[in-house]
Amino acid sequence: MSRLRNVFRCSRCGLAVHFDYFGQKPPFNKAIVLLEEAYILKDPFAPDDQHLTLGGHCSLCKDPVCVGQLCSLFYTKRFCLSCVKARIDEFPDEIKKEVEGKDIDAIQKFD
Repeated sequence: MSRLRNVFRCSRCGLAVHFDYFGQKPPFNKAIVLLEEAYILKDPFAPDDQHLTLGGHCSLCKDPVCVGQLCSLFYTKRFCLSCVKARIDEFPDEIKKEVEGKDIDAIQKFD
């Protein structure tokens, strides 16, 4: 008997994977509170209280984006790299340097 599962899909790279929880306080790990609402997967290779953060929503455009280096970054909030690129002058120098070496256009946005 198969069970329906929720699927997270990154709007930038198209990564599609099931998730167990969306929010800041995963019920299977009461010891943590995330800094953002995120898509969480129980880590299948670790003890019960471990998890993997798959991604979240860009705080500007609201698109779902994974934590991949060419898809998003977290700087007080989650930002997709398309929004970062469009507003690069609004970010601090360390973020500018981090994004500068990345080929942001290498990944085309999935609709």
